Amino acid sequence: MLINTRRGSFFFLGAVLTDLELEPDSPSTSSHCGTCTACLDACPTRAFPEPFVLDATKCISYLTIELRSDIPVEHRESVGNWLYGCDVCQDVCPWNRNAGSRAPAFPHDPDLAWIDPAELLGLDADAFRVRFKKTSFWRNRRTGLLRNAAIVLGNIGDERSLPALEKALADPEDVIRNAAQWAIDHIRHRTSSVKSGLPSAPSD
Repeated sequence: MLINTRRGSFFFLGAVLTDLELEPDSPSTSSHCGTCTACLDACPTRAFPEPFVLDATKCISYLTIELRSDIPVEHRESVGNWLYGCDVCQDVCPWNRNAGSRAPAFPHDPDLAWIDPAELLGLDADAFRVRFKKTSFWRNRRTGLLRNAAIVLGNIGDERSLPALEKALADPEDVIRNAAQWAIDHIRHRTSSVKSGLPSAPSD
């Protein structure tokens, strides 16, 4: 979440090792944020308790990539349709709107632009390895990605998602089974609520 006034925040940091003596740039002495609280206001899980402070344990990028266990129940609905990571805070940052167009820094794989979460739940360990070994999705392994897929289906899926989720109840990984059961309960409650006109959020 570093901000460059010309490039916004969508960039990677790199390091160059050299024995040359280089004159360092002067450090920034002013805040680029001013009174803006766009990222604080837009964060789905309220991961910013105050300006310039991030509670990483609530960040969707942490929850869907770094966390190896169950996603806490209180944050599952806030994950929404984010299968892997989250860029809400950067999407709403005014510095990124002013950064202008940039060529992509990495090759774009159209096959990864959209991934069906229900399809993911059908991947065993070998199929997952073949499909994702050379991608960033390998970072959180099969357990993490299929857990996320189940949570996403619980948030946005309908009765057509139930067969894939019910099959996932037999998965050898507890984390995947727990997420699948949560998703099934949410979909069934949401479906029955729509038919009856009741509030759609189940009690956890």
